Amino acid sequence: MGVNLYNSEGYLDPTVYEALTNIEKEKKAKKRRKVVFICSPFAGDIEGNTLRAKRYGRFAVIQNAVPIIPHLMYPQFLKENDPKERQLGIGMGLVLLGKCHELWVFGDRISSGMTVEIKKAKDLKIPIRYFTVQCKQRKEVE
Repeated sequence: MGVNLYNSEGYLDPTVYEALTNIEKEKKAKKRRKVVFICSPFAGDIEGNTLRAKRYGRFAVIQNAVPIIPHLMYPQFLKENDPKERQLGIGMGLVLLGKCHELWVFGDRISSGMTVEIKKAKDLKIPIRYFTVQCKQRKEVE
């Protein structure tokens, strides 16, 4: 059942129609989930970083967001230790970043791959939020 341009007596009522239409739009917008790009270290302690990235993804879901975590997906079929394939994975991740509403940065340090993602988000004017390893929001990592 949608919003009607006419009132219950059949008269045109554009003011009420516009107000009710705006309320409906707001309800739909609140239900829509944000798509967020998870930015966290991967190289180095791959096993530990993978577990943390999974936790960050779970946190995003609990926050009613849709997480995009390329460093959990691309290593399934690209070789992290091959520089060309690593660059390919980073490049494909940047394409996905362009489709996201926000970039969420996790951890106490910024890796070289994360630096590229943060720069791209800034270039695209995508909002950036920073979190600790424990998923507590914080100010920008220095």
